[in-house]
Amino acid sequence: MTPKEARRRFASARLAHLATSDAHNRPHVVPVVFAVEADTVYSAVDHKPKRTTQLRRLANIAENPAVALLVDYYDDDDWDRLWWARAEGTGRLVVPGSEEHRLALSRLKSRYVAYQDQPPTGSVVAVDVGRWSGWSASANPAGNEL
Repeated sequence: MTPKEARRRFASARLAHLATSDAHNRPHVVPVVFAVEADTVYSAVDHKPKRTTQLRRLANIAENPAVALLVDYYDDDDWDRLWWARAEGTGRLVVPGSEEHRLALSRLKSRYVAYQDQPPTGSVVAVDVGRWSGWSASANPAGNEL
């Protein structure tokens, strides 16, 4: 899969898994909703219940900004349709109230209906993607669409 195709499939997905690690390289993976703008992926800490607002993913990005996001497609009846796409890059927190912050929230609200009624109020994470990659079980991408 070409980087362009990996980016296209990634951007079309509804859910990604964000992988971070702390300063001691202990891994941490969480599911996130996201929006893609050029080669930046945005995700936000939203209103869903959490044990704490001091989220491990935020601390990890501060300690070790190298991150990866993964999306995939699985069809139990047709393994020729299996694929995954990965975005690897540098994570950072977006400055609240900045133009980029407004852009990220706008993109997230346009992708997810729940955010239209209750926009995220927590931290916004940006991942500046340096590498798009992926794999598909079929050499012919037809039928592998989301």
